[in-house]
Amino acid sequence: MGDTIVTEPYIFAVCGYKNTGKTTLITKLIPVLARHGYKAAVIKHDGHDFEPDVPGTDSFRHRKAGACGTAVFSAGRMMVAKECPGITERDLVQAFPEADVILLEGLKDSPYPKYICRYPESVPDIHEIAHMIERNIMKKRSGTGI
Repeated sequence: MGDTIVTEPYIFAVCGYKNTGKTTLITKLIPVLARHGYKAAVIKHDGHDFEPDVPGTDSFRHRKAGACGTAVFSAGRMMVAKECPGITERDLVQAFPEADVILLEGLKDSPYPKYICRYPESVPDIHEIAHMIERNIMKKRSGTGI
C-alpha cells in the first residue's frame, strides 16, 4: 500500500433553521463515522453572541475580570475561550489536524458540501450521508479531489 497523502480534513456542513435537527443529525453521524475508523470534529456556528463559559467557574470569573482569553486543561483535554473578531470556520479547521472530517453546524451560505435539515420532513438516512462523507474523505486522501 502506498503512502497516504496528508490533507486537510474533509469539510461537510449540516445547515437549517433553529430546531430542525442539525445537532441530532450530527450526533448520529459521529458514531457511524467512528465505527468506520474516521475521526470527526465539529465546529458550530452561532449567529448570535454567546457565553463560552459556565457562570461560577474560575475561568468564567477570570474572563469577567478582564482576561483577554482563558484556557483550562487536564492530562487529556483542553478548552480555550478568547475574543477573536473576524474569525472564520477556516481558522478553526487548523485546530483539528487529527480529524478526518470536520462537521460544520450552520453556515448555510458556506461553499462546503452540505445537508439542509428541514424539520418536520423525514430524518435522512444517516448511513447514506456517512457513506457519502467517507467516499469524499477517501477521494481527498487519494488526491483525486472532491
